[in-house]
Amino acid sequence: MAAWIPLILVALALVWLVGIYNRLVSLRNRFKNAFSQIDVQLKRRYDLIPNLVKTVKGYMKHERETLESVIVARNQARAVAQQAAANPGDPTAMRELMAAEQVLTGSMGKMFALSEAYPDLKASANMQQLQEELSSTENRVAFSRQAYNDAVMQYNTYRESFPQNQIGGTFGFKPAELFEIEVEAEREAPRVSF
Repeated sequence: MAAWIPLILVALALVWLVGIYNRLVSLRNRFKNAFSQIDVQLKRRYDLIPNLVKTVKGYMKHERETLESVIVARNQARAVAQQAAANPGDPTAMRELMAAEQVLTGSMGKMFALSEAYPDLKASANMQQLQEELSSTENRVAFSRQAYNDAVMQYNTYRESFPQNQIGGTFGFKPAELFEIEVEAEREAPRVSF
């Protein structure tokens, strides 16, 4: 009977280690899934922007530079979002995505501010529909970002706790980066009211 005790202890230790490993995998997959929800909403937003620019372009003929900056920012954000989607939680990819999103938000804010001077644009049914879709998408992005950040926080907290930090480090579980807007004025969704 005494010979079985060490075997039982080793078996219990292995079950315990497997349980921690599986929990880390589950939490990592949860935040990756949450990021995929952000990715879906960002793609929807990126798809709306060319339609918005096309609608605005007819009215704002003298604002070519502003419209081009929106398209460039959209294309850069889209490319960075694809990189971040390949490895959600990666600190470098998430920081690049946050920076690209800030540039895009700033460019769109300038476009919306300039469009205030065009009353026909404000009254356009197509513009109003695009406003509504963009506003809805911004709300979805914010909700998805919150779900992602919650999942990342849960993963990071579990991963950093003892003894999970030892096991996670051994198996390459790295900390995940939150998706935050760093400039306080840009924490709000862009205003799209005309």
